[in-house]
Amino acid sequence: MSFDLHRGSSPLLVSMPHVGTEIPADLRERYLPRALAVEDADWHLHQLYDWLPALGSSVLRPRYARYVIDLNRPPDDAPMYPGASNTELCPTRFFDGTPLYRPGQEPGPEERLRRRAGYWQPYHDALAAELDRIRGEHGYVLLWDAHSIRSVIPWLFEGRLPDLNIGTAGGTAADPSVGEAVRTAAAAAAGAFTHALNGRFKGGYITRRYGAPQRQVQAVQLEMCQCTYMSETAPFGYDEAAARRVQPVVRSMMEAAIGACRALYGR
Repeated sequence: MSFDLHRGSSPLLVSMPHVGTEIPADLRERYLPRALAVEDADWHLHQLYDWLPALGSSVLRPRYARYVIDLNRPPDDAPMYPGASNTELCPTRFFDGTPLYRPGQEPGPEERLRRRAGYWQPYHDALAAELDRIRGEHGYVLLWDAHSIRSVIPWLFEGRLPDLNIGTAGGTAADPSVGEAVRTAAAAAAGAFTHALNGRFKGGYITRRYGAPQRQVQAVQLEMCQCTYMSETAPFGYDEAAARRVQPVVRSMMEAAIGACRALYGR
């Protein structure tokens, strides 16, 4: 199985598409040695979100690294942010823009199709099925797409990111009341963490593809700066003290989204 799915009891589904750290044995020799440390993973998110069982959340996590397949990119590999540097469905570069693969070992068209069928499709089939199950049981679903990233990556964006980047695809993936509830909860931590709503990160493929308020699916992406809870340099250690400061803020943002959904649907 290329992913792990925990089915919960509430209308909440948390997707963590970039937490995988495995690279299949048959692919490892194609990468440069540096790539095997998977430095661009969304490290430790499952530990950071340790309150999810208390909320009855379903949780979907992949085994394999984004260097194998990027589960938050469209199957046709269309750029998510036109005019900016973009990562690919089958990434060929680190986040600093340098090559991931040994010369001549980049995946060609057939290999990209094989990975899409073997890794991308099963994750998205499971995601779609779980959304349908939750909506059928509760009448609506909140999809929270959880991410983290280094705070400064010049190849991808200028300057330093806000600490908490909320994305609702410009208001199309979630009702405006849901996005505003999350933003307000983030703002309540004024002075502790900076935030943005639909800034540089508006939501990737998962948020844009599955967020459908007209069908009772509310989708929110949260892209956190990793410095809020871990070291951004190798070996990328989890920082317990920092995590304890940001966890209540992120939980309050998620609970605000849940509250906004309950207000919309009366349940």
